[in-house]
Amino acid sequence: MTLNKILESNEVLLLFLVISLGVLIGNFKLKGKSLGVSMVLFVGLVFGYLNPNFQISQIILILGLSIFIYSIGLNSGQIFFQSYKQNGMRDIFFSFSMIGITALVAIAIWYALGFSAASIAGIFAGVSTNTPAFAAVLDYIQNNNGSEIETSNLVVAYTLAYPIGIIGSIIGILLMEKWLKVDYTKEYKNLRTQFPLDSDLTSAAVEITNKEVCNVPLRDLLNNKNWNLKFGRVQRGDKLSLTTWNTKLTMGDKVMILGSKEDLKTAVEYLGTELENKLSYDRSEFDIRRIFLSNPKLAGRTLASLNLPEKYNAIISRIRRGDNDMLAHGDTTLELGDRIRVIAKRDELRKLADYFGDSYQASSRINLFSFGFGLVLGLWLGTLNIPLWGDIQIRLGFAGGPLIVGLILGSLKRTGPILWTLPYSTSVVLQQLGIMFLLAFIGINNGSVFFESLNTESLRILGASTFLSILAAIVLLFVGFKWVKIPFSLLMGMVSNQPAVIEFANEKAKSKLPQMGFALILPIALIVKLILTQILYIILS
Repeated sequence: MTLNKILESNEVLLLFLVISLGVLIGNFKLKGKSLGVSMVLFVGLVFGYLNPNFQISQIILILGLSIFIYSIGLNSGQIFFQSYKQNGMRDIFFSFSMIGITALVAIAIWYALGFSAASIAGIFAGVSTNTPAFAAVLDYIQNNNGSEIETSNLVVAYTLAYPIGIIGSIIGILLMEKWLKVDYTKEYKNLRTQFPLDSDLTSAAVEITNKEVCNVPLRDLLNNKNWNLKFGRVQRGDKLSLTTWNTKLTMGDKVMILGSKEDLKTAVEYLGTELENKLSYDRSEFDIRRIFLSNPKLAGRTLASLNLPEKYNAIISRIRRGDNDMLAHGDTTLELGDRIRVIAKRDELRKLADYFGDSYQASSRINLFSFGFGLVLGLWLGTLNIPLWGDIQIRLGFAGGPLIVGLILGSLKRTGPILWTLPYSTSVVLQQLGIMFLLAFIGINNGSVFFESLNTESLRILGASTFLSILAAIVLLFVGFKWVKIPFSLLMGMVSNQPAVIEFANEKAKSKLPQMGFALILPIALIVKLILTQILYIILS
């Protein structure tokens, strides 16, 4: 049996062959940049072109898209609603406005250049590299007896506009960065207390020599100085103990402080004199240990709600989530898989390990009931028809429904005994798997149509995509920075529509602020673009 026949009869083999080759090629870097997992789409197109009989069942599309979007919703829920509480409708209204302006420009391009409705919808989705929006229109066309020509126009436009969307965003960032004379260092200093940016946490030992510090509770000292710091052990004479919120320092005390280098420098200069020998080296009475949070009863709860000081003589100094170190504060919400740095007496470390679970295997497990039931709610919501005007209706589909439910459940964290959120590592794996399923399906099933439709029309699509992509980035960055007063570092994340752009923006800002901006706008942008792309197709056709 030939390889063609084997792949035709075994779509699972075909699926993972395309995924593995796409990821392999996507990892190759050109001038330090790579397309990453998005290369799965282009490898799939080649396979689909080589053999039109290569087909993947639609269940893979639904499964990949819904898992990918639902996982994003769970991860983004808390930061999305926190942004709403802090900034009101600013971010949401800004996102609506910018996407709406881009849609109006797309309509103008459609009118001026005479594109089909499917082509302009594909360009709009492709420029923003919004695969869920593309999938929603594809689903709409197929469910409403759309022609093969419409499907072809949609696929070609989306696939050609996709890489242009990445390039256009980067060009827009480079142009506006110089024009607006952005000071990334200043923005970082202003936003450090609002976002968990200090992944380079370190510690220092300081001897108290400033009388103004004495007899002031640490709670008041931290609040008055607005320091993002954590106080650990304090040595008074020969006695070593752990600090609490009510601890009052005295002259000559030696205390350990944890925080970023910049905050530590400021605090040490105010408190007294930095010591060469850190108290952390003395572990005769108190020791330090990293403990995995694998107890699902504690996940989704804040540190303050655990009342640890009443149970143990211990301090949680920092929490490592993924690749980020965060200072542990009372309002910090714990998640499965967190690595908690605990300072405690030696005889209590074992008890604390049992309390938090300390099992890497258990911390990576999915609660199949909560994950499955949340997806059920999302997919059900996606089936409901939403009336717009007259007889026109749209559906959130198997992208919008899971996203909205994921955002709500992600912000709730838990409902009684039910934990909705996913361990960080598990969420990353599910998102990667979901997007690879989605891209492989689109590429394989539409490869033949794509290459057969390439002609001089493609040059017009490329030109229109370039214009729309760069203009959208410039308008968003200018309006957001000058009028709405959103820091440019966050705006770069808002204009980033693909991991390669986010990495580029993070390098420019020399921080993870763009990544935070991406998380702020991603949920609303996904929903709005998903709906608007369908509306574009419906009204223009």
